[in-house]
Amino acid sequence: MPYRINPGDELEIYVWGEERLQREIRVLPDGTFSFPLAGRIEAAGKLPSDIEAAISRGLASQFRDQVPQVTVSVRAPTGLQYSVIGKVRSPGTFTPGKYLNILEAIGVAGGPTEFADLGNVLILRKQGGALAPIRVRLSDAMKGNPNQRDLSGLPELVSGDTVIVP
Repeated sequence: MPYRINPGDELEIYVWGEERLQREIRVLPDGTFSFPLAGRIEAAGKLPSDIEAAISRGLASQFRDQVPQVTVSVRAPTGLQYSVIGKVRSPGTFTPGKYLNILEAIGVAGGPTEFADLGNVLILRKQGGALAPIRVRLSDAMKGNPNQRDLSGLPELVSGDTVIVP
């Protein structure tokens, strides 16, 4: 899955041949950043190539001929964060630097405690101004008896998710 930009990510932007336009920029909480001569750029949820195109469009009026090549790379994916709370050994907020499914996320939180109800795990996902609950049954997978249906439906976490292990 290609990486999509999150608020809080640190980007490195380079315009070839224009050292004065090289920048390290942190994406603001509203998902935007400002770039010289291009203005405000919407970044949240976009691919680095989408941001390259947006900056190129913003710079077009500043160059007579062709706009120089713009390169955007994610220097630090610190905006990708999720939390795991409830009956896990090490609850907290995590910045994994890569996409994880719910099983991997619980593993990063130290795994479930002895009395965790793995048949009723909940992901709270931010969607606009609301929270959408996603119920996940992990009991068979955690006992070492996963069936294909259980494993194929494991949701990947997105930035801002909260996993609750009752």
